[in-house]
Amino acid sequence: MNELKGACIIGQSGGPTAVINASVLGAIQTALNAPQITRVLGAANGIKGVLEGKLYDMGMEDPVELELLKFTPSSALGTCRYKMKNPDVDPTDYEKLLETFKKFDVRYFFYNGGNDSMDTCNKISKFMEKSGWECRVMGIPKTIDNDLFGTDHCPGYASAAKYIATSVMEVKHDACCYDTGMVTIIEVMGRHAGWLTAAAALATYAGAGPDLIYLPEVDFDMDSFLNDVEKIYNATGKCLVVVSEGIHDKDGNFISEAKTNSNDGFGHAQLGGLANKLAEIVRARVTSAKVRAIEPSLLQRCATHLGSATDAHEAYLAGKTAVEAAVAGDTDKMPAFERTTDEEGNYKCEMKLLPLASVANFERKVPREWINAAGNNVEMAFVDYALPLIQGATGMKTAESLPRFARLRKILAQPCC
Repeated sequence: MNELKGACIIGQSGGPTAVINASVLGAIQTALNAPQITRVLGAANGIKGVLEGKLYDMGMEDPVELELLKFTPSSALGTCRYKMKNPDVDPTDYEKLLETFKKFDVRYFFYNGGNDSMDTCNKISKFMEKSGWECRVMGIPKTIDNDLFGTDHCPGYASAAKYIATSVMEVKHDACCYDTGMVTIIEVMGRHAGWLTAAAALATYAGAGPDLIYLPEVDFDMDSFLNDVEKIYNATGKCLVVVSEGIHDKDGNFISEAKTNSNDGFGHAQLGGLANKLAEIVRARVTSAKVRAIEPSLLQRCATHLGSATDAHEAYLAGKTAVEAAVAGDTDKMPAFERTTDEEGNYKCEMKLLPLASVANFERKVPREWINAAGNNVEMAFVDYALPLIQGATGMKTAESLPRFARLRKILAQPCC
């Protein structure tokens, strides 16, 4: 394939993670060192910044500050939840993108996100090809939900899982220190896939886990739940429950009280309030217990201080691989993780490329055989899967014992054409 020269755009989309900036760093540093890429541009607030022509010149950033992105939470370039229409129905946004690409001579586009972002990448790739504008488009995976199809796991998941496991262990100790009866319910993120909620089983493996775990992969029955809680409470005087925000009944209705109040830019229901709702119901049933509801909320995805070194390293590798593959001639693909083992049988991760069309809009769920028969806990197979992913401390930089996060200048780039 002929060498393609031009600028690249790197953007972030959807919910942030503790290591999403590590992926962006991998892409930025690799692009800055690639002779085929003439300028490295960062999209302000994802695809919205591209549509508006609001792009940052990443070559103007201090390399020392850029290096700190590996340990900086959230989306350093800014993110968005913006659903582009089918170009066959309304090509307006795609025509704006093409206009921006031409103004800045963009020949490479990298988008860091989850399921919906991979769909966006796929649509952009097809439109550019149809329009005759040669541009290599690559998705870079991320999501704490760990539900992207075709990859063993997703950047961002392991750090969030480590935070959940650690927090559950800490809550377990706190909830058991009184001589009074207590039921504690922790609500964890996860709309349709329970990977993150299942991470609470790592706390059990470490000796201080929950009594019950409920995932959206299994229909939730309120009577069975109350019987589970009451049985454990009557036997021990305590009960710790971890539940996914997306649990639903046999008809598919979310148990969450906020199930249809609003939705995000992609039409997904905004969930919340589940732990409080379950706590109220338990309170009425187990009248002698003090019942607490805990919702970690955004802490699950921004707790870099508990990040996994394995996660940060693999996230960086995903960004790096995307750029290297595009420069080599690949397009319309996403780097994915393939789990292997070394000669000693230890965990090892290798990169592979997947067509975006095979990833976009498909959700990967926790295997049913990894959930116990009663649907109220997970099996050891999940622990075996997740434990290697959370290993290592990130080595996050500090100043006076506080995190030292990246401080980008964000200098706006000017069109070249």
